[in-house]
Amino acid sequence: MAEKNLIHPTAIIDSGAKLGKNVEVGPYAIIDSDVVLGDGCKVMAHAYIHRYTTAGKNCVFWPGSSIGAEPQDLKFAGEITKTVIGDNCVFRECCTVHRGTADGGGVTRIGNNVLMMAYTHAAHDCQVGNDVIMSNNATLAGHVVVEDKAIIGGLAAVHQFTRVGRNVMIGGMARIAQDIPPYMIAAGDPSFVSGLNVIGLERAGFDEEKRLSLKKAFRILYHQKNRLEIAIEKIDKEILHNDATEHLLEFLRLELEGGRGILRTRRG
Repeated sequence: MAEKNLIHPTAIIDSGAKLGKNVEVGPYAIIDSDVVLGDGCKVMAHAYIHRYTTAGKNCVFWPGSSIGAEPQDLKFAGEITKTVIGDNCVFRECCTVHRGTADGGGVTRIGNNVLMMAYTHAAHDCQVGNDVIMSNNATLAGHVVVEDKAIIGGLAAVHQFTRVGRNVMIGGMARIAQDIPPYMIAAGDPSFVSGLNVIGLERAGFDEEKRLSLKKAFRILYHQKNRLEIAIEKIDKEILHNDATEHLLEFLRLELEGGRGILRTRRG
């Protein structure tokens, strides 16, 4: 079967754009110059892929999505910055992603296998990992970091410069203004950590040993009301080390270097 791009006659594709093989572009879609789309991408009707956007293979841009537009940042002065997207990502209806700013590193990055549902938003300089799901109307402000396999519920909003750890589950309509350590569940407005994401860890393939070590780390971090530096020391000394606990410790140590403070439980 011949490899052929399917371009609707009403689509507008700048001559400076580069399309891979088996790319589909629907009616009235717009692809700017300096855009690179990998093999198998599909740009549906009325989607707009802006300048300096690069996407990997098999990404789907649904109607009304706007990807790589200039940031909503008053300091932005038209400098060349980028949006970089991995493979197998889906951007549903009216999803928006803005490119980076010079003072934020210049790149907004979306990993592989990311699903951004309808009306979701990732602002300038966000760094979104792999296998992340953002439910309808979830919003990331500028410079947010979302680690792998996090799930962000519908209508949830994440404050700028906040970090969301891997395998975190954020409930719908939550207002997140502090960093969420990996493997936690967060909910509410004001938000709080409601527990360890036990079901999510099971579904992600964490074995019993890792889940048990994370439960013990959770008790040290939250139930014992230790200062963060003390909690880190106790987890390091008392909990069995594996890749899960090592990642948690790495996240917490970075917090000591200047994070927004970790989200607490209702107990404090």
